[in-house]
Amino acid sequence: MTTTKTTPRRGITDPAATAGIDAACRDLRLPTIRARAGEFAAAAEREHATYAGFLAELLLAECDDRDARRKERRIRDAGFPRAKRIEDFDYAANPNINPATIATLAAGNWIAAGSPLCLIGDSGTGKSHLLIGLGTAAAEAGYRVRYVLASRLVNELAEAENDKHLTKIIARYGRVDLLCLDELGYLELDRRGAELLFQVLTEREERSAIAIASNEPFSGWTKTFTDPRLCAAIIDRLTFNGTILETGTTSYRLTSTKNRKTAQ
Repeated sequence: MTTTKTTPRRGITDPAATAGIDAACRDLRLPTIRARAGEFAAAAEREHATYAGFLAELLLAECDDRDARRKERRIRDAGFPRAKRIEDFDYAANPNINPATIATLAAGNWIAAGSPLCLIGDSGTGKSHLLIGLGTAAAEAGYRVRYVLASRLVNELAEAENDKHLTKIIARYGRVDLLCLDELGYLELDRRGAELLFQVLTEREERSAIAIASNEPFSGWTKTFTDPRLCAAIIDRLTFNGTILETGTTSYRLTSTKNRKTAQ
């Protein structure tokens, strides 16, 4: 492979330079440099920066913005229904949750290991906040994340089976690094629905992480999965080498709202 050595242009006027930067940034897809080149040039002149320093500042700004855009895209692709962050969780409203445990989970080692996470507790105890918050942290760390309600996933799988492309859908869910499955246990599943969900869990077993949120303790899962043997197999898939967090029975939402009103 040969490279062509270009000759530096000399005596280029400022308007021509501005136009050249704009055109080059469009071709190279450098939106941050295109938008802020003038700003950085003025700052470099004021601070008597070297050419290398000026160039480094421009390139680092482009890299930072590109990284931010990637994070935003991964969060958007995850399909979270609302924005929730771990940093905003009110631990005072739910003392059952240990901040150190959540910080460890947010680091993502369990995702890299393909381990499961189960959040078990009554409605309003912060399960979905933690599920979405941990999923968001994972997306920002570079993991491919997908959030879905358990009922919606089962319906999607059933429709895919009817349309003869079930394997494709199961494979698609198998490719994400972290599958966040919310509201597992709210609705009873028939045997076929439970079998379809089991196929997704089996596809991911010990290879890719899954996090679930359920309002039912494991002892009550037979109300959702009416076949005892299938229920036991699903619980086994979701707990083996995993982490189980019990969020309790006191409504986090109610307590958090009261705490905010008291602070005002």
